[in-house]
Amino acid sequence: MTNVDARAQEMEEALRAEGVRVTRQRTALLQVLAEALDHPDANELHRRAQEVDDTVSLATVYRTLSVLEDQGVIHRHAFEGGGARFEAADMPHHDHLIDLDTGAVVEFRSDKIEQLQAEIAREHGYEVVHHRLELYCRKRETKD
Repeated sequence: MTNVDARAQEMEEALRAEGVRVTRQRTALLQVLAEALDHPDANELHRRAQEVDDTVSLATVYRTLSVLEDQGVIHRHAFEGGGARFEAADMPHHDHLIDLDTGAVVEFRSDKIEQLQAEIAREHGYEVVHHRLELYCRKRETKD
């Protein structure tokens, strides 16, 4: 079983745990969500799911996303300047850089940042349990 298949199965189990029927339309959406390597919004997920099954409704997308978020199998990101975007919760920890001009979301991990955050928390008598870091950026103009 691939990571994508396992992720889709976990999402399906989360829906069943909430008593939500796993219909053909939801199966299409779960596959799309499990395969997503970016951070699509609900409209983009709807568009992709309709490529698999043209009967998928936007209402089904929103309802399914809500249940999956409540079950903790996806994360909702509310990046500034845009609507909610989603990603699977089983991804290794990472932070996000958001391009203000294009809306592109770049995932990154920095051991230096992780160490600095832990050090700052320790200096104040705390231990980091969870954090999110979002950098809002514009491409630098390069001079030739």
